[in-house]
Amino acid sequence: MHEMSIALSIIDAVVAKAEQEQSRKVSEIELEVGRVSGVQPESLKFCFSAAAKNTIVDGADLAIHEIEPVGKCQECGKSFPVSDVYAKCEVCGSLNVRIISGRELLIKSITLE
Repeated sequence: MHEMSIALSIIDAVVAKAEQEQSRKVSEIELEVGRVSGVQPESLKFCFSAAAKNTIVDGADLAIHEIEPVGKCQECGKSFPVSDVYAKCEVCGSLNVRIISGRELLIKSITLE
């Protein structure tokens, strides 16, 4: 379960920012997670809750916004929704499709007290 290592990395980054801002409590963390990033949001929430114990992040709300995947054909330039990292262009049939969104995993905002 790689979500635990991701949760620990998020907590490390948030704690470092909170300390830099001289904050003693984190009340909310907003994440953007792409649907084809390989991260399971429910598993991440579970791991985050366990990993946050006894830190300034303990009890913080973890808001996860899932980003829909979009591909762009490198042959004809058409952008379109995809359901997997391997996609076929719906216009020209090319397999040369680059995922332009949906792989994100980033901290969008942190609410400090």
